[in-house]
Amino acid sequence: MLNHIRQWMPHNFPRKIRSLCPLIKPIFTESNVSAANLEEVPATASIVPTPADPVREILIGLKNFGFRNFLGGSYFITLYSTLNQAQVDQIVDNLRRENSDSALVFFDILRNEYGFRHSRDTYFVVAHIFASKRRFKDLQLVINQMLEQEGSGPALLLCELLSNNFREWDSTNVVWDTLAFAYSRNEFVHDALLVLAYMKDLSLQASIPTYNSLLYNLRHTDMMWDVYHEIRDSGTPENEWTNSILIDGLFKQAKFQDALLFLWKPKRKGLGPSIVSFNTAMSRFCELGFVDVAKSFFCIIFKQGLLPDAYSYNILIHGLCLAGSMDEALDFREEMEKQGLQPDIVTYNILVKGFLLLGLTSGAWQLIQEMMLKGLNPDVVTYTILICGHCRMGNVEEGMKLLEEMLSRGCELSLISCSVLLSSLCKRGCVNEALRLLHQMETLGLKPDLITYSILIHGLCKLGEIQTALQLYKEMCLNRIFPNSFTHSSFLLAMCENGTLSEARNYFDILTSSMPENIVFYNIMIDRYVKVGKTEEAVQLYNTVIEKGIAPTIVTFNSLIYGFCKNRNLEEAGRLFEIIKLHGILPNVVTYTILMNALCEEENIQAMLGLLQEMEAKAVEPTHITYTVVIKGLCKHWRLHESLQVLNDMYSKGLYPDQITYNTIIHCFCKAHHIKKAFQMLGEMLMHKLEPTPATYNVLINGLCINGDLAHADGLLVSLEDQNICLTKVAYTTMIKAHCAKGDVGRAVLFFHKMVEKGFPVSICDYNAVINRLCKRHFVTKAKYFFCMMLSDGIHPDEEICRMMLKGFLESDDQDSVSELLAQMIKTGLLPD
Repeated sequence: MLNHIRQWMPHNFPRKIRSLCPLIKPIFTESNVSAANLEEVPATASIVPTPADPVREILIGLKNFGFRNFLGGSYFITLYSTLNQAQVDQIVDNLRRENSDSALVFFDILRNEYGFRHSRDTYFVVAHIFASKRRFKDLQLVINQMLEQEGSGPALLLCELLSNNFREWDSTNVVWDTLAFAYSRNEFVHDALLVLAYMKDLSLQASIPTYNSLLYNLRHTDMMWDVYHEIRDSGTPENEWTNSILIDGLFKQAKFQDALLFLWKPKRKGLGPSIVSFNTAMSRFCELGFVDVAKSFFCIIFKQGLLPDAYSYNILIHGLCLAGSMDEALDFREEMEKQGLQPDIVTYNILVKGFLLLGLTSGAWQLIQEMMLKGLNPDVVTYTILICGHCRMGNVEEGMKLLEEMLSRGCELSLISCSVLLSSLCKRGCVNEALRLLHQMETLGLKPDLITYSILIHGLCKLGEIQTALQLYKEMCLNRIFPNSFTHSSFLLAMCENGTLSEARNYFDILTSSMPENIVFYNIMIDRYVKVGKTEEAVQLYNTVIEKGIAPTIVTFNSLIYGFCKNRNLEEAGRLFEIIKLHGILPNVVTYTILMNALCEEENIQAMLGLLQEMEAKAVEPTHITYTVVIKGLCKHWRLHESLQVLNDMYSKGLYPDQITYNTIIHCFCKAHHIKKAFQMLGEMLMHKLEPTPATYNVLINGLCINGDLAHADGLLVSLEDQNICLTKVAYTTMIKAHCAKGDVGRAVLFFHKMVEKGFPVSICDYNAVINRLCKRHFVTKAKYFFCMMLSDGIHPDEEICRMMLKGFLESDDQDSVSELLAQMIKTGLLPD
């Protein structure tokens, strides 16, 4: 497997790995066959001689034959091969002077059909033509095309060019402004600021959309105030978005008081806050979970003489849905309609998502029906919400049906919904279905991205489908989508789980030689060493992490602490617990739970409870696993009342115990001979809709047997069989042993046969256990029955069981049985002749 991964690592992967993995060269040489062939074609004489002045020839040809006819002809193709940027600039300039539209056509054809790389000068000529014609969308497009070609950096050169060559041109202010706006929209903030500085020196005025775009990019920093003061100093009229962006920025910087003060600060011409500013404030408070504060702003809107718009209602409805207040969210939807604002598809999508977050599928579908009755059809967002909601609840089949419905309605596939479905299918182990969905995506033109491939590869690796994952890895590299550390982590995990430890270590060494700072790889390897009991190797890797100056994470320490606890070295585990704090890391709930479980195993309950108190004091929220450990510790010390109190505390804190929690308490009550209380706990499980596990029933059956109540134990097991409840072999062996202990061989044989009928494998150990129990209670005649059963099943007795049977026959003076057994022992080689 390691060799396959090496083979498919891409060329732009870090150098050390790349040197180990020759990969993509064959791919590119195949795709460039046509280019190579062109070099092999011998030069031949041109059919049409190349003119001395191609610029003049082209201008004449365009004039005489028309653009399409001339530019598509073989003569122009010959001329084109001789053109350079300066000559094209000259042609565009000549055409502009005669007819600006013809210059635009020539520019487009050369760029789009011939792939010509125009000069900056030509781009600005075309930009000025669009500006003069007030074709602002085309102006923005051509400036963006130029920036795509130039990238970030040459802003100074562009400004110099504009300043020197186009200062006197009409509409040059618009071109400057569009350039600054384009830089800002592309998040080239420093370039945008440079353009604005030039504009200021040239006394050119930037527009408010340009300033707003720049403000938006700088809203996380104090620099936004510099831009805002520039707006005010320049006299540029602000609009409602200007103030909204500033308020948003202050919220982003957690300056809530400043944000509210600015909201109420009088603006120019005495204008108060706008509805857009209120919407921004409400949106931020909802994001922070302060829905009540957002509602108070909603009331203030009316007091200010403003009317909320649809966006205002949608913000509040969304906040209420996230808070789980669906009834109130629906009330706001009704209030919206009373105000003459019809809920749109966004409103319904928000509500549908709210119902699904609470697991209320029926409410979500009721909204979908209502929406369709109003003439609103589900869109791609609606289906994505529905698919994600159903997958979150584990109903991947419904998610797949929704995907098909989505396609039948003509909606385009969404990468989000497909990725969620792929993840769910992988978690369910439905590999073939996941691969079919991937193929369907590609067939419909939806190209998988890095996230899609990573989800599939991770899922396949977890299922042990390594070869299939490698095929996807190859496909991903061929599509020039280069794997990230998550992808390689998936393969490393798969090697740890399904391969040999040495193979995993070899792959780990390759990865860390090229990505030495990636602590995730170290964490995976440390965890694996710990799980297989190689704690020393894990510690060596940890020391390497420290030596290389790599910052360990809490995962690193948790794995090591687990390893020491597993080896019962609590002293070293405690030392690591203190070292965590020296690294500026806070122990998490996993850290505490690991240590508490180790203390529980050592029956140091006071120390365990002390750690629980420390957790709560440091605001580390315990999980249901933490409390299960506490309950286990209390039960070991027979503190049953306290264990029940902890169980009740879990429910009061919104934590739901699992089957292991209840099984722990039930087992303790059974051992304490409180069978009635044990069954009460079973009833509580069922009341909380928690399905008992086979282990639950094993504990109860064993408890009844220990207490001598075999009649109820028999009845319970038969009742469970009638209900087709899955039982394990332990339930039957418990009953067999219990009936053997009482000498009721008939019932023991009955359950033994039941065990065989259920398909459980029966070994010599099962026979030994029964025969041993019967012989110890001097039921040697009844033990003989099982001995004969064993022989008829083709299972040869071992020396121990034969000697036990022989002793019993001798004690009962059963000479015939002694002779038969000795003969059997000689036959199987257990005694010499």
